[in-house]
Amino acid sequence: MIAVLLLAALAAIAAPASSLAQTQRQQPTRTAQAAGQVQTPSLGGLPASGGIVRDVRIEGAQRIEPATVASYMVIQAGDPFEAERMDRSIKTLYATGLFRDVSLRREGNTLIVDVRENPIVNRVAFEGNRSLGDDVLRGEIQIRPRAVFTRAAALSDRQRLLDVYARRGRYAAAIEPKIIELEQNRVDVVFEIAEGPSTLIRRVNFVGNERFSASELKDVIASRESAWYRILSTADQYDPERLNFDRELIRRYYLRYGYADVQVRSAVAELSPDRESFFVTFTIEEGERYRIGKVDIDSRVRNLAPEALAAAITFKEGEWYGAEEIEASITAIETAVQNAGYAFVEIRPRFQRNREARTVDVTFEVAEGPRVFVERIDIVGNVRTKDKVVRREFRIAEGDAYNAARMRRSRQRVQDLNYFGKVDMQTTEGSAPDRAVVTLEVEERATGELTIGGGYGTDVGFLGTIGLRERNLAGTGLEARGEVTLGQRRSQVDISLTDPYFLDRNLVAGADIFYIVRDNQDISGYDEERVGIVFRIGYAINEHLRQNWSYSLVRRDITNIDTFASIYIKDQAGLTTNSMVSQVLTYDRRDSRIDPTDGYLIRLGTDVSGLGGDTGFFRPRLDGTYYQPLAFLTGSRQWTLSVRGSVGYLFQYGERERIIDNFFLGGENLRGFKIGGVGPRDLASDDALGGRFIWTQSNEVRFPMPFLSEDLGVFGRAFVDVGGLTDPGVSGIGVVDDGNPRVGAGVGITWRSPFGVVNVDLAQAVVKESYDKTELIRFGFGTRF
Repeated sequence: MIAVLLLAALAAIAAPASSLAQTQRQQPTRTAQAAGQVQTPSLGGLPASGGIVRDVRIEGAQRIEPATVASYMVIQAGDPFEAERMDRSIKTLYATGLFRDVSLRREGNTLIVDVRENPIVNRVAFEGNRSLGDDVLRGEIQIRPRAVFTRAAALSDRQRLLDVYARRGRYAAAIEPKIIELEQNRVDVVFEIAEGPSTLIRRVNFVGNERFSASELKDVIASRESAWYRILSTADQYDPERLNFDRELIRRYYLRYGYADVQVRSAVAELSPDRESFFVTFTIEEGERYRIGKVDIDSRVRNLAPEALAAAITFKEGEWYGAEEIEASITAIETAVQNAGYAFVEIRPRFQRNREARTVDVTFEVAEGPRVFVERIDIVGNVRTKDKVVRREFRIAEGDAYNAARMRRSRQRVQDLNYFGKVDMQTTEGSAPDRAVVTLEVEERATGELTIGGGYGTDVGFLGTIGLRERNLAGTGLEARGEVTLGQRRSQVDISLTDPYFLDRNLVAGADIFYIVRDNQDISGYDEERVGIVFRIGYAINEHLRQNWSYSLVRRDITNIDTFASIYIKDQAGLTTNSMVSQVLTYDRRDSRIDPTDGYLIRLGTDVSGLGGDTGFFRPRLDGTYYQPLAFLTGSRQWTLSVRGSVGYLFQYGERERIIDNFFLGGENLRGFKIGGVGPRDLASDDALGGRFIWTQSNEVRFPMPFLSEDLGVFGRAFVDVGGLTDPGVSGIGVVDDGNPRVGAGVGITWRSPFGVVNVDLAQAVVKESYDKTELIRFGFGTRF
């Protein structure tokens, strides 16, 4: 049997393109075999014992010096011929990994050691890998060109590659390493890969959940069940690390709503027999829901009274306990203590649960923290981006008291730049125990973008866009952008440059050059061209309050006026120059700027025209939006109410009043009516004249679509829009201006598709005048790639 195994192993090595996959199933019986080597000779195959070894001669060595081979051996010249020493010598030579075959024979008193060296790797190749590139796979294996090849290394690398594919959700992957022998004892190693399909999550189950439904918990976790519409997502691929994260997400969700005893007992993933999908089950022990009991502050800082910090607590006794409110209060108390002049402080919450009353007493312990200062901040990995671009995002400077919260905020601000693919921050001890060295390691990423897009909108028709954008010009943090848009009723060319830290201060400054062509034939019977330049500057007053200023110089040309257009429109023909200073003051308390569901936004804008040019007006406008989540009524956080309102007035004082500076109502700001479909109108030509005074109000409820997951990105909307427009600045026969409010109501669907946002609104003009222009359906779609 041993001889058969030996011949089989030698044949596998000698084959020009042989598979190593089967060797993984063989169970070696000797020490050399345990190391992944071929079958070694048995004691019975060794030279006869007896006598003294007078000489050791090495044969078959090519790259390795004979003296080196001899040095590995246990038996040496002068030693007796002993079977045990010769057997150990064979094992030692195999253990070096340098040889694939070793044999000993005796000629008189000379011991002949015949070795066959392991080949040298000429190259390593991969075949069949589509989802993972060669560079990714090559970084996972240990076999390298010009290194010694061993079968053990090939099998070990095979397992590493299988693990890589498993982490990417491909548990059905099959990998077969093959060897192609070349001249001069060299080999090519080829890993033949059958990736197989991604191993998806077929079903997610929850056990023990009574307070929250399975569908609601599915929206909480990051893992998703496989579905046809997730072709561009990896959330439905099984990932053990994501599963652990899901357990934490579920725990946080329960804590958010006061379930202080919640425990996610297990998260089990069962692989289907076909190895193509998983069944994931979370076992939850919810416990009882708690309210806030007594709330207290225990200040252990000298001359810092607890009463001075009580106002920082964001919750009250009797409210539902929530972990997020606890964290928010810790941050607020820490800020209040630091504002009082105490740089080194630690806030530690203590909890006392009363299980019978289902309350949690919360005590915030305020104590002095370790006195540590930031000795140095090192930035590593910013090959292209200048140091100052990164350092200005830090909320802490060298020499300041160390503050973990500010460090986390600094790291987040650097990450938000979107200049780097990886941002890691480490803190180590400095030159003294009270000194800390902060090291920020970043990895540059591409910041240039080429966008090509297209879409359709009810207001602009079909359009196409191409643009170039560089968000980190020459590593300075400057943003440069150029874009061309061609549409049926609107075309535009924009070139802009923005400095987010103008003069190294909290100032965002920039300039824009633009050219716009509008087709307003359907609205007021004319076309308009605008070319101009805008200089702008903005700054943050605090975390929520921001102000932006701009100066624009715009040349406007009213052309192609319809023969039957209103006389008031014809009076607008020709060129005008508008020199205008604008400002916008914004107070933002929304929970998200991208997809808000809670909070409010207030914005005050003013335009002052007449500092040069040939137009003059003052145009203030105030608008705001309030968001209210409706989870307390519906039990689902996907329901949100938004209430919007705006009001504006145009005070004209120039030599000549311009209708094109008026407000227009309809379309996006009053659904159910066409753009410009509401307000003063010349009945003789049916042209909209706009108005000086405008007001709008909108109420909208966003809700999940039945039988559709939130992950699909589809949600419904029900809305009621109200608005009015009056005072066109002109009067005469045929001009109507009643100023009565109009009402539009309807429903809509929004789909955040992989190809862009699609909006469809079905609205009815409920309150209108006979001359208003209405529309039943509004459709908008746009995408970039």
